[in-house]
Amino acid sequence: MSKNLSELSARQGIENNLFTRLGDLTGKGEDASKDLEALAREFLIGKANIYGAMSFYDLLNPGSEKKKIFVCNGSACLCAGTQPQVLEEVEKYFRKDEIGAMTCLGRCYENSAFQYQGRNYSGGSAWKVTDIIESGRPVTHEFPVRSLGASVLTAEYGGLKTHYGLLRAALKRDPREILREIGNSEIRGRGGAGYPMGMKWASARNTESDVKFIICNADEGDPGAYSDRYLLEKRAHWILFGMIMGGYCIGAKWGVIYIRAEYPESVMSMERAIGELRDNNLIGENIAGSGFDFDFKVIKGQGSYLCGEETALLNSIEGQRPEPRIRPPFPTEEGLFNKPTVVNNVETLANIPFIIKNGGDAYRDLGTKKSTGTKLLCADSFFNKPGVYEVEMGTSLPLVVNQLAGGFKVPVKALHIGGPLGGLVPVSRLDELTVDFESFSERGFSLGHASLVSIPEKFPIMRYLAHLFSFATRESCGKCFPCRLGTHRGFEMFEKALEGHHKIDGCLLDDLLHTLETGSLCAHGSGIALPVRNALRHFDRELSEYIAHYPDPA
Repeated sequence: MSKNLSELSARQGIENNLFTRLGDLTGKGEDASKDLEALAREFLIGKANIYGAMSFYDLLNPGSEKKKIFVCNGSACLCAGTQPQVLEEVEKYFRKDEIGAMTCLGRCYENSAFQYQGRNYSGGSAWKVTDIIESGRPVTHEFPVRSLGASVLTAEYGGLKTHYGLLRAALKRDPREILREIGNSEIRGRGGAGYPMGMKWASARNTESDVKFIICNADEGDPGAYSDRYLLEKRAHWILFGMIMGGYCIGAKWGVIYIRAEYPESVMSMERAIGELRDNNLIGENIAGSGFDFDFKVIKGQGSYLCGEETALLNSIEGQRPEPRIRPPFPTEEGLFNKPTVVNNVETLANIPFIIKNGGDAYRDLGTKKSTGTKLLCADSFFNKPGVYEVEMGTSLPLVVNQLAGGFKVPVKALHIGGPLGGLVPVSRLDELTVDFESFSERGFSLGHASLVSIPEKFPIMRYLAHLFSFATRESCGKCFPCRLGTHRGFEMFEKALEGHHKIDGCLLDDLLHTLETGSLCAHGSGIALPVRNALRHFDRELSEYIAHYPDPA
């Protein structure tokens, strides 16, 4: 059925995609009924299918039109303890049914985050709610961006003329030559999975089709992460350059940038950058006289963490429910509208200008043998110097924590690294880790997106795990039973134990985690088990008050 829906959605093309049309109904509530019927007729798709997709998203769900302000409920804001005060301020001006929640607004460096009238605020802004509401003036927020060693992603932007002079030269080269440079760099995806980028591009190039796509996955939903936001708002042209090169290499004429609704400033930044390219005839037909045609489409998300999973993202653009697809076939064979598609993360694409300018070998010389290049890390507000930091892969993690980010403001017992599905690392183990995929996986952790969420000594690990299960069950697409039921049962277990009803049966919890790991369709269900197991292993004394008879992890 979903394949048929893809074909029907494809009839209208990417410029008139169903998901964007659904987004145009935001805020209409019950008045959207006639529009839904018209869309169903136009796309030849059943009204139930369209309503089923629309009801999945926080911002399209019936009732969302009543929300006038959204308060962040992400992990960093939770641990910082700022949000109850933000809610108290907001409730002076809005009814409770007018206040929504969002995860995460990418303001983890100062917390107290909320969104009002399509703009994000944080830090001291929380105490200026009256002024913000009455004046409507945006409040700018800057965070430090620093590097240690080579600057690939934090280097100065040389301006449009210099930057795209490199593009003009690259478009004179054979695309196979450029693809070899990408392969030689041995760059791996920065979204968390670490898949070799060159292999992905080569697979799409070798799949025959008259239509192909390259997609930038800018749905950075991991609480604690804001490195993609930095790139989208401060280095937009590096991402666009990477996408044009990707399209040139694989034979795609369309680049799609899927940006989460929680980042409204990022949407504006990318649209502005695309406008600059259009004004300088650097996109469209026959770019720079090369004979290569390429254009962009920006698509704004509507509030779903799961759209960060690449096949769920494809379904989302097609106007289907954003549920992960069973693989194979892989997106490079059958992706958007069943056409060969490359999906790359923001940070991955932003590396391409450096590789094109300096060569794949120069990039491979950075980092380690298996994890080449550099990595961006995000430090939250518990660090003395919160911000975005770029380091070569293989850099000592304590060097980042203590030197670059300046250590902690208060005693911290653990770092949750790489988002909700990443590793929960006790500070006593930081000395063992370097910033690369292998170091983390060999020690039972995961680098993921490399966000650093601090868990203070005074914050109960039990409460943090309940928060993770709450997030996981709220964001589950519900397609597979292990995730749909398992995350909910996990949340129930931890909530009841926190309320003092009973201790959790450790063997039952172990069975639940095993079911999630082995039975879930995608990483959302299987990945949530990792930080829980990390906590059970390293904070067993603290958790023994709530959990009984958990099997020896050794």
